[in-house]
Amino acid sequence: MKTPLWKPSAEWIKNANMTRFMEFVNKKHGQQFRTYFELYQWSIENIPDFWARMWEFAGIKASRGYDQVVDDLNKFPGAKWFSGARLNFAENLLRYRDHHAAFIFKGEGRDSVKITYAELYTTVARLAKSLRELGVSPGDRVVAYMPNIPETAMAMLAAASIGAIWSSCATDLGSQAALDRLGQVEPKVLFTANGYIYKGKAFNSLTNAAEIVRGIPSLKKVVVVPYTEQKIDLGNIPQSVLFEDFLAKEKEPPLQFEQLPFDHPVYIMFSSGTTGKPKCMVQGAGGILLNHLKELILHTDLKREDTIMYITTCSWMMWNWLLSSLGVGASIVLYEGNPTSPDAGAMWKLAQDEKITIFGTSAAFINYLRSEKVKPGRDYDLSSLRAISQTGSPLSAEGFEYVYQEIKKDLHFNSISGGTDINGCFAGGSPINPVYAGELQGPALAMKIKAYDDKRNPVFDQQGELVCEAPAPSMPLYFWNDPNGEKYKSAYFEFYPNVWRHGDYVVMHKDTGGITFYGRSDSVLNPSGVRIGTAEIYNVVERLGEVADSLVIGQNWKGDQRVILFVQLRPGNQLTEELTNKIKKALREKASPRHVPAIITETPDIPYTLNMKKVESSVTNIVNGRPVTNRDALKNPESLDYYEKILPELQK
Repeated sequence: MKTPLWKPSAEWIKNANMTRFMEFVNKKHGQQFRTYFELYQWSIENIPDFWARMWEFAGIKASRGYDQVVDDLNKFPGAKWFSGARLNFAENLLRYRDHHAAFIFKGEGRDSVKITYAELYTTVARLAKSLRELGVSPGDRVVAYMPNIPETAMAMLAAASIGAIWSSCATDLGSQAALDRLGQVEPKVLFTANGYIYKGKAFNSLTNAAEIVRGIPSLKKVVVVPYTEQKIDLGNIPQSVLFEDFLAKEKEPPLQFEQLPFDHPVYIMFSSGTTGKPKCMVQGAGGILLNHLKELILHTDLKREDTIMYITTCSWMMWNWLLSSLGVGASIVLYEGNPTSPDAGAMWKLAQDEKITIFGTSAAFINYLRSEKVKPGRDYDLSSLRAISQTGSPLSAEGFEYVYQEIKKDLHFNSISGGTDINGCFAGGSPINPVYAGELQGPALAMKIKAYDDKRNPVFDQQGELVCEAPAPSMPLYFWNDPNGEKYKSAYFEFYPNVWRHGDYVVMHKDTGGITFYGRSDSVLNPSGVRIGTAEIYNVVERLGEVADSLVIGQNWKGDQRVILFVQLRPGNQLTEELTNKIKKALREKASPRHVPAIITETPDIPYTLNMKKVESSVTNIVNGRPVTNRDALKNPESLDYYEKILPELQK
């Protein structure tokens, strides 16, 4: 029997939104559900009923109700949701207009600033009026090249109130990478800033912004926020205006919310771009709203009195997800800057000072804290904290244990996994269930997911391909510039007709109902026909005190594949024969002899995306003699220089 790291108390379960929802479903449908997994089973067997109840429970604001929940669940892709409904995305996020804090903004090295729901509503109304006067109408694109500051969120809400489609990139993205994304969607308006601050240093982003503007002929206006300094020379940016000057002069204009169909587009999200030009995924307002509220209210247990934060930038879907917390009336902490500046405890001081109740982060951040031996629970008052959410990449069992040992013993550790594609989760947390080391607590409600083996059979307790056998409202409507839907179909439905293949390698645990993620299945190693998830190697290697980070890839070699492990060592360590043998021994004993790489070599740096995901694909391409098509999608593209330099050695 596995021992849970945490079990919710009877009081915790009683107060959870999930419990209230279960009682709501029981009453409506004459059921007697007592457990999460009973509710989950009902939700995948009665998908239309589930989403109808979620619509009611979340209190979706709509000027016209729906005629039917879904036309045909067998149309996958292509199911049409909530036909007949008319609503507005921004209206659902701006339902509160009081003096409760909507945003608490903390920029690196700055004091925090509070913005109330009333102030937010007024600023969005002024922005929306100016956008309308500029000729922005439903379906037009409004984009941002911005840091994670309140003005970015305000611009998104103003665009959505009109029915314009929003897309954003963070200012730490290179100009070409931003242009590869934003240029494809031919926007009418661009919001940008004069710079951002990272590790105490101000970076000017106006030069990049000017290049982006020159590359997008469709732009009618560029709105610039002074962030790093107040005086800005806009001479190099055509059709530009300062944010303050763009705001409508009328102090409290009426905010008109365009009433639109449920599947009217709200966001264009981008694939990572590490394997080619980023794909533009168009997502519907109603589907994103309903799914986000499901995940926030039920899986995250978000309430009006909560203060929620996620370490994110506006390039990552977690920014979009976080902003939907406005629909619950919670306070959102927006953080801009390096989360470990001035020191590794910076975010915990912020959690202490702002009394954050739900804190969101990545596996990379937790692993960093572990490696630095940070003890937040000892050094900060985290009495307000009741949940930590984690996503981005798989977290090892030791990472889970660290949270409970060194951060807080009594909290809901909510490890979640999904994708930019669905702007949400396939698997995640339940505040009424125990937490087991290394396991996400279960499938998300109404997500009919399975693990398939090579023969398309659902499997438990062994690794398989994560699939979803039924449509969900937040799946993309279509890909931009994909008139026949070919890119969309090939992205998810080529492998298994009528079934979404997500590209993750997982184990579904029969005993707990939990799920362990093993990284991307497209980066699965396959030496001598044996499939190995890269996370299985990382989980062993990165426990070793000498290793700061690692990267493992497969190299096509003499008709087979050989595994190469690159290790980045902590200062003061060298890759001696002794350490190499120690790594091999650990892998042999803790994983299997098949997990021992053919080559172990040292590297000065490991490539990461801006969302802190390891980029195995770029190094795999280099080592196998293929071009790397989009260096600008990386946080540290210069890291690839080393792999190109040593390629001749690896090809001997």
